[in-house]
Amino acid sequence: MNNIIKKYLLFFLFCFILVFFDQYSKLAITENLRDGKVITIIKDVIEILYVENTGAAFGILQGRQYFFYVITIIVLCLIIFYIFRLPFTQKYFPLWLSISMLFSGTLGNFIDRVKNKYVVDFIYFKPIDFPVFNIADILITASCILFILLFMFYYKEDDLKFLWK
Repeated sequence: MNNIIKKYLLFFLFCFILVFFDQYSKLAITENLRDGKVITIIKDVIEILYVENTGAAFGILQGRQYFFYVITIIVLCLIIFYIFRLPFTQKYFPLWLSISMLFSGTLGNFIDRVKNKYVVDFIYFKPIDFPVFNIADILITASCILFILLFMFYYKEDDLKFLWK
């Protein structure tokens, strides 16, 4: 099979698996905790509960769904554009992984926004009263951290010229 076809199939398969896991977890939480129940994972540390978030990270921009639709579509298109430009070599696998996680997390929350008009959040980190989040948020955050580490310590300027050609 052609390397380019493998690259795209692998990207979409990996993203499908991550989005499926995100959506399945949100469905399970909705079905089991919508009535206000809370599951304690680690006492006074992590709880699982059902929250409807009509905003973005940390609850900002509440109720601005059309704004989120436009921004999300732009971000998803940019990610697809760059995944097509990304060389399919071992050297760029960490960047490929990061882009895939960003795409999956973004798509997972976008599906919620379109389907429900809100995002289902359910993981609560109690010690610092951190805002409730979900698997898609973890994927987005982890991908951003990985991006920063890769651009600071792994890739050099010449390694990334393909991004601006």
